[in-house]
Amino acid sequence: MQFEFVTSDRIIFGNGALSKLITAAQQMGQHALIVCGSGSVALDPLLYVLEHAGVESDIFRIAKEPDIPTVEAGVRLGKSAGCDFVIGYGGGSSLDGAKAIAAMLNNPGGLMDYLEVIGGGKEIPNPSLPMIAIPTTAGTGTEVTRNAVISSPEKHVKVSMRSVKMIPRLAVVDPELTYSMPPSVTASTGMDALTQVIEAYVSLRANPMTDAIAREGIQRGGRSLLNAYQNGANTQAREDMAVASLFGGLALANSGLGAVHGFAGPIGGMFDAPHGVICACLLPAVMKVNAIALDEDEEGGEGKRRYRAVAQMLTGVQEASISEGVAWVAALAKDLNIPGLHAMGIKKSDFPAIIEKAKVSSSMKSNLVRLTDGQLLIILEESF
Repeated sequence: MQFEFVTSDRIIFGNGALSKLITAAQQMGQHALIVCGSGSVALDPLLYVLEHAGVESDIFRIAKEPDIPTVEAGVRLGKSAGCDFVIGYGGGSSLDGAKAIAAMLNNPGGLMDYLEVIGGGKEIPNPSLPMIAIPTTAGTGTEVTRNAVISSPEKHVKVSMRSVKMIPRLAVVDPELTYSMPPSVTASTGMDALTQVIEAYVSLRANPMTDAIAREGIQRGGRSLLNAYQNGANTQAREDMAVASLFGGLALANSGLGAVHGFAGPIGGMFDAPHGVICACLLPAVMKVNAIALDEDEEGGEGKRRYRAVAQMLTGVQEASISEGVAWVAALAKDLNIPGLHAMGIKKSDFPAIIEKAKVSSSMKSNLVRLTDGQLLIILEESF
């Protein structure tokens, strides 16, 4: 058995964790570039901490998901302001943008040199500028991952910039920062988190460390996502989802994901839809088709055992079958008011293009079985 596990140098978790940032910020540098969203999350708590730390700051806002021109603009601001470290504050888009900006602030060349698929795919030679990642949603876990997802408006695709040198130096996960999330965002980000711990657990690259982390994430996400959606002030549910999100990031960074995320990247690049909603649409069908494919594989016993374990963790029933796990996930998506793929503007005539892009995605390579074009089509049809 051989595996490696990498993550942030330090993780601070818990209600009120943001208040512990004063000393850490002082150790990072003197002038922070704050990369945040369009304004739905209040910056005052962070600015208060930085003021007491004696740290100067400039603010760079990312209105939607980070694209190539946006990242380049953030790099220009960071250089002109003389920023010596970066703080990502917000949802997954803000943190991904911050990670890409931090990397480019300390590396030569342009962003396209390092992007996968559409760019040079080069390894970044230097560590990113020191970075603190502070999520305000419970979904992506990007505060502890090695990649940043960047959109290319020109090519209608999302691609990654990826390196262990991009992992934020410090992750501050404060569940209190998620309390203001509206139900729809709680649902979409929460389904992303739940999908990630499930896919990490059944990934081809899973190992004993990611298994332990993913199992805990599945159990917490399974018991608390609907509660957090129905009552955003539920302290225990919000804490559970913050843990599930963090653990999803820890696991996926070391085990990879699967077909849900293999599809989600291309679909997100082609259509304007929240990443978590796409994952929620696809998860039941991917689980079902993977299970059928494993039944036809003489060596699929371990994969089936893992899917049965997922079903048992989600349902709380020790003898639950894979099909019962699939039904549980489908029912949860319905209770969270997750629409089908058709609601995102996707037409069945788009399926061939989606499949061609999904087949070459990095996440698809970690899926338990190599799915045929016909099986990929079934997933899209059942998720429509």
